[in-house]
Amino acid sequence: GLFWCFGVFLWGVVLCVLCGLVWLFVGVGGVWLDEDDPILILESMKMEIPVAAPFDCILVELLVAEEDTVAEGQPVAIVERA
Repeated sequence: GLFWCFGVFLWGVVLCVLCGLVWLFVGVGGVWLDEDDPILILESMKMEIPVAAPFDCILVELLVAEEDTVAEGQPVAIVERA
């Protein structure tokens, strides 16, 4: 999907594949997410970039807070395949 290129799934952890500022949370812990639903929105290079669910899942935990600066490869969320 469109958002897949901005998030990588590894052992239940969604990794950020570019650096930026966490601008907005779209999902909260415990919610059901369909594949490609945005979990959070990054601001990078003056663009809003969604980090999306890699597949149908439940968002277990967010590992970052709004206004956090995230690095490439940094874990941003834990998900569980539903």
